[in-house]
Parts: sequence; C-alpha cells; structure tokens
Amino acid sequence: MAEDSTGRTTHFGFKDVAEDDKAGMVHGVFTNVASKYDIMNDVMSMGIHRVWKDALMDWLVPRDGQRLLDVAGGTGDVAFRFLGRAPGASATVLDMTESMLIEGQKRAEAAQMAEKLDWIVGDAMALPFEDNTFDRYTISFGIRNVTRIPDALSEAFRVLRPGGRLMVLEFSQLPNDGLQKLYDLYSFNVIPRMGQLIAGDRDSYQYLVESIRRFPDQETFAQMIRDAGFEQVSFRNLSMGIAALHSGWKI
Repeated sequence: MAEDSTGRTTHFGFKDVAEDDKAGMVHGVFTNVASKYDIMNDVMSMGIHRVWKDALMDWLVPRDGQRLLDVAGGTGDVAFRFLGRAPGASATVLDMTESMLIEGQKRAEAAQMAEKLDWIVGDAMALPFEDNTFDRYTISFGIRNVTRIPDALSEAFRVLRPGGRLMVLEFSQLPNDGLQKLYDLYSFNVIPRMGQLIAGDRDSYQYLVESIRRFPDQETFAQMIRDAGFEQVSFRNLSMGIAALHSGWKI
C-alpha cells in the first residue's frame, strides 16, 4: 500500500494510493477527458445529469445579488444555470484542472455571461478566498474526487457567509440491493467501454465508475456535512438514488 510523507493513504477508485499522489492522478483523469467531459456526463448518467442539475437549481432557488462559488465547476454547467435563473447574480467557477475551465470558457454561455463570471484554478481543500465571501456553494460530481472530503466541506463552511447554503450533487447509492447490482453491472461493464469508444480512454472512465462505488452512502455523507458545521442538513434522492442532492446551511 502506497503512503504519503505522513503515512496517510486514500483511495483512487478501488486502488489505495498515497494522499500526496491522489490530486495529481485525478488531475490526469480530467485533463484526459476535458474535451469530452459533457459527453462523458451524458454517458455516465444516460443523459439524466441535465435533469439532475435542473433539480439542483429548483432546490437552490437562485436570487439576484447572490454570489455563487461552484467548485469542481469545470465546463460551467451549474454556473450557467445559476446565472440563467438569476441574471443579477454573479458566479465564480473553480476547478483544479485548467483544461476543464478552458473548455467551459469556449461555450457560448460563457461569452454571454462574461461580466458575471470568474474562472479560477484552485483546490477545494484550500480555497483561495477570504472567510464569509459567498452566498451559495455548489459542487456537482466533484466531491468524490477530493482527497480529503472533510477538508473540502470545512472550506465550504469557511467561505460561505452566515446564512449561506451548501448544495452537493453527487452519484450515490441505491437503497435497493437488487437495483444496485443491476446498476453496478451497467456501470462496470458498459461505461468503461463507452469511454474507450467516445474518448479513447477506458482507464479514466474505469476510475470514475470505481470512485462512484467508493463514495459514502447518503446518510453517511449527510453526517459528514453536519460534522463540518452545517445545520438543517437534508438530502433528496434522484432517480431512486443513482444520484443525490445534499443541502446544508451555515447558520
């Protein structure tokens, strides 16, 4: 088992790796798939990720004047939706992979919303912002790739203003064992093959499938959000639990 300089390990898919190594490995995955990222989300969710992101916005209820931080925001999907619903708001998209941000900036929405949008390369575990800066923090399909999830949640709490809200959209676990087995059969047998066909990259898609399976279930992750200081924590299953929306407030 690989260890970092402190002896700490984490998982990269189903592999155990040194904590120091994971960020670079995740960076490699998303650098490889950046140009195909939106197609990748369609493949992994069978196109339903668009409905899930709309559900996120329905629960988040963007308002003019709010300042959003979208972490692991990559190609800007969530930020564009937020500003589309609240044209008087502003958004900062932060991602550790510059090539993902570049892909986002190429999109038509980026040009239309340029004055309200910032694109920043940064780490979810060490956000480059002052305390109490943002009204809303979102992270979609990104929290499971963070090396130390509690650190990312603590940083989210730090940069949110009092009254601010955290919203996490992530692949999750189905509550029915039979359905979970069927979903795993699809995930492990179909998605990596589709990754090879679409992006010429089976390994990255294999990692992404494994990372979904290693992510905590809904109740466990909700408790992690509470442990970071958030209150009124709740979640909603999407598509029977294939994904879940988690909400928490800084009070």
